[in-house]
Amino acid sequence: MRRIVVVGTSGTGKTTVASRTAEAIEAPHIELDSLHWEPGWEEAPDDVFRARAAEATSGDKWVADGNYSKVRDILWGRADTVVWLDYPLRVAFWRVLRRTVVRIVTREELWNGNREGLSALVGPDSMPRWVLKTHQRRRREYPELFTRPEYSHLTVVRHRSTGETERWLAGLSANRV
Repeated sequence: MRRIVVVGTSGTGKTTVASRTAEAIEAPHIELDSLHWEPGWEEAPDDVFRARAAEATSGDKWVADGNYSKVRDILWGRADTVVWLDYPLRVAFWRVLRRTVVRIVTREELWNGNREGLSALVGPDSMPRWVLKTHQRRRREYPELFTRPEYSHLTVVRHRSTGETERWLAGLSANRV
């Protein structure tokens, strides 16, 4: 495992798992959200986002996190492993709810000066609503994507619980010592 993409519904801990994986295998961590979001919550133009993703994954060792279909062909084409955090809806929902509240209260800066406001909690594009909208879609979509010829080179590591993920991460860290 030298080029890894961590995917899953919002709230599953993709960034945390990717960061810990990158540390364990001594590789750069690439947070796709930071490449995608411009100041003021503006999306980077597709060509700019794709160029950023291509540049960030041009090395021989990296760990990226995110579900962006706009750059899937680049990342998955270059990756050797996809780690899918396929947790139950209740886990993702409560995690994203808690995370969003904390970010609103603390005014945590995310990417390029962006901060979540109340709309991230209760608006039409809120994070809890996004989890409800995408959870089942990802469960249908990913198994089909993994069978496509262009992704047949990938090793897929599917975790259905946080315990599975923690054991896997512990194994990575143990192998490093």
